[in-house]
Amino acid sequence: MAGIGRNWGLYLLLLPAVTLLLCFTYKPMYGVIIAFKDFKPALGIMGSPWVGLKYFEKFFNSYQFSITIKNTIYISLYSFATFPIPILFAICVNQLRANRFKRVFQTVTYMPHFISTIVIVGILMIVLSPGNGLLGHIYSLFGAEAPNLLGSASLFSSLYVWSDVWQHAGWDSIIYIAALSSVDPSLYEAATVDGASRWQKIRFIDIPMLIPTAVTLLILRVGGLLGVGFEKAYLLQNNLNISGSEVLSTYVYKIGLLSSQYSFSAAINLFNTVINFLLLILVNQISRKYSEHSLW
Repeated sequence: MAGIGRNWGLYLLLLPAVTLLLCFTYKPMYGVIIAFKDFKPALGIMGSPWVGLKYFEKFFNSYQFSITIKNTIYISLYSFATFPIPILFAICVNQLRANRFKRVFQTVTYMPHFISTIVIVGILMIVLSPGNGLLGHIYSLFGAEAPNLLGSASLFSSLYVWSDVWQHAGWDSIIYIAALSSVDPSLYEAATVDGASRWQKIRFIDIPMLIPTAVTLLILRVGGLLGVGFEKAYLLQNNLNISGSEVLSTYVYKIGLLSSQYSFSAAINLFNTVINFLLLILVNQISRKYSEHSLW
């Protein structure tokens, strides 16, 4: 209490953030109990009858379970394969010596991050549309018919993941560039004196400096394994690619808001959250056991 008294100003600054966290994050959590109830808006959450695990069993036994889980995991693992790209990007930027070109290059690569998802999807449609898109016009110049990439279920994951890489790789590299900027220049000077090549400097100085940051971000990313983003998946979705684009987030939206099956959608979303939480704990434990880096 004495510490609080001495630093009351800092705690006062913290109060608005804590209040918002309690009101909009923790207080609404009691609503997850509708996953175990047959929720009726007229009866309210507490007045609705209990049904136990009925809606969890309904989801596990539905034909959509295997489809949504498979698509979600596949897209997530595909995204994991691109995890090193921001690291490589940061290393390349760190090797640039012309400061003016370096600043311009970073600015250009950061810009896509600030484009909204709806605009990104619009760009993809304009470029890849087989009829009126850029791809369609290029094929028509050679008298050929353009493939319908937006209607291909097998290519949906590639469109989703690589458009994400283009949009966010530059921005995601910022934290790695910041880590590299903290490297003592004397290390590079000593390596140069010892005759180390540029690749050896990257291998023995840059990469070890990036490992703690990379491990932390990787653990956090594993914690969102089943959390494939809703907006882009839903906007790119159509009747032709539905078998490859239906993920948990889009299915929850359709069941909960479009079909008004609130308890069913809450059960699916709770299942998703629990799995992600367990994966986060598991990967953190593995990282702590086999390395010196972990979240806690």
